[in-house]
Amino acid sequence: MEAVQDTHAICEAAICYTGDLLDPKRTKYSLAYYIKLAKELERMGAHFLAIKDMAGLCRPYAAYQLVQAIKEEVGLPIHFHTHDTSGINAASILQASDAKVDVVDLALASMSGSTSQPNLNSIVASLQRTPRDTGLDLDTLNEFSDYWEQIRLIYAPFDTAPKSGSAEVYLHEMPGGQYTNLKEQAASMGLGQRWPEIARCYAEVNQLFGDIVKVTPSSKVVGDMTMF
Repeated sequence: MEAVQDTHAICEAAICYTGDLLDPKRTKYSLAYYIKLAKELERMGAHFLAIKDMAGLCRPYAAYQLVQAIKEEVGLPIHFHTHDTSGINAASILQASDAKVDVVDLALASMSGSTSQPNLNSIVASLQRTPRDTGLDLDTLNEFSDYWEQIRLIYAPFDTAPKSGSAEVYLHEMPGGQYTNLKEQAASMGLGQRWPEIARCYAEVNQLFGDIVKVTPSSKVVGDMTMF
């Protein structure tokens, strides 16, 4: 961060979201934990603060609570990044918007959902004629989406993402990219049919390792031990 500041560039620091903020039994990753991290990153000179939710675990009402609390405690713009593995993270984006988040990450409709980001086109439509209207042109976004839908068909043999959202993510807590990779790894080892067992085992290994933040490379450690 000091090196970035020396170049006079914008320094964006990220807090990795994990666990369940709303579960009183998951005390390791409480609201106080995230606020403490946010304040520390502010003191270190961050210009921007990101909430990085790679597994799509930040449920809608947790997103509202988290963004609102950090806004009250820290004077930095907040950027919310989440994946739609659960199928409900568009609601997390809207709740974060209600809490006055500054930036969110979304994907064009035809490239959205599942282990990608929530649907940009639909969020833009849902915010039209509201105080948080994005001003983006929906017809143009739909045109872009139609183009990429055709391109995506070319890559269909390699498109291994789940076809629909699943609440299973709240059990295993795998980051979106790892979910698709680990499924392919399991299939290549002849374990594809045991995926529900693998998902449960991933959750158990995570607890054995101390309920860790799961982004590369820490998530890889949990995945490799699970397969072993």
